[in-house]
Amino acid sequence: MNPVLLNYYEAIEKASQDMLDAARAGNWDQVVKLEGACALLISQLKHAASTQTLGHEEAQLKSRIMQRILVNDAEIRQLAEPWLEDLDHLLAGRPKTLH
Repeated sequence: MNPVLLNYYEAIEKASQDMLDAARAGNWDQVVKLEGACALLISQLKHAASTQTLGHEEAQLKSRIMQRILVNDAEIRQLAEPWLEDLDHLLAGRPKTLH
């Protein structure tokens, strides 16, 4: 067993679920904050994975975790689309200023 790598995957899954919950609530500041936490966890995971490997059963669990993360990500993106369109319209209505 390699609990260290699996702990990273589980922490990323938890953060992605928290991001989804925040997106459902329309709390985009929290989504961005959690996205930063995910990026840090992913960086740490990459470092740990460079020296450690998963066994067959662990790899299967990793695959299930990754599938759940991808489902969460897809829903977050779907929820963000209207917000991003509103932001595009808002920005398009403002003249560009150079600083």
